[in-house]
Amino acid sequence: MNLLMCPVCRQPLSLTDRTWRCDNKHSYDVAKQGYVNLHVVQHKHSKNPGDTPESVQARRAFLSAGHYAPLQQAVVEKIRSLRIENLLDIGCGEGYYTNAMQAEVLQCVGVDIAKNAVQVAAKLNKDVTWVVGTGATLPVLDKSIDLCTSLFSPIPKAEILRVLKPEAYLMVVTPGPQHLFAMREALFEEVKVHEPQKFVEQLKDVFELVSEDVVDAAMCLNQSDLKHLIAMTPYAYKAKPERRQALEQQDQFPLNAQYQIYLFQKK
Repeated sequence: MNLLMCPVCRQPLSLTDRTWRCDNKHSYDVAKQGYVNLHVVQHKHSKNPGDTPESVQARRAFLSAGHYAPLQQAVVEKIRSLRIENLLDIGCGEGYYTNAMQAEVLQCVGVDIAKNAVQVAAKLNKDVTWVVGTGATLPVLDKSIDLCTSLFSPIPKAEILRVLKPEAYLMVVTPGPQHLFAMREALFEEVKVHEPQKFVEQLKDVFELVSEDVVDAAMCLNQSDLKHLIAMTPYAYKAKPERRQALEQQDQFPLNAQYQIYLFQKK
């Protein structure tokens, strides 16, 4: 079963000879890297939306070193327990988590607004349907998805409700209160604690909270990994340059990652 929807006329897309087409003859070619761009110009608010190439490369380098593997494993185990068929990863980025999720489902779609991130992701796993697209109009058919995942990404509530089947699931991963606290203390004079519970409040009218888990992972980062971590976060441009430079001088930096995993079910 095809899951993709034409972003112009909202009709189903079908794939023939590396081109996705709808009945209204809108067509979208699969790029040589293996992804399809369904982020049409009328939905764009900037020329190159999403993460910068520098941020994408930093994230690929950092995640490839295995520092967030405990989160990847926890997410995969949760998906395995659900025994579902169709998964949509919203904000898939360069594909680190989506690549691992794919093995647990029949069909996996990864969508991100940043074309340079999807280009990198598409080289990871040819069994994922990689899509450049926007959460404002998810390029996926109504009531076609068993599980939407959003890991450190926006949660387009109305669109998620549209694409999910009845009683299907939404998994949200967000920083826990203590996530990267020591790094944030080094970068900023005032550090606000993350408030993951706000997502439960935002979603409780249409989703039932099924489970919540906290994953803690201690790390000790060398200078290279620390630079990659800073570069892949918004802290890279929010912190004062002198504070960032001082932190990047550290040869070894102990740090705790804390992830909050929420699983919701559509009411």
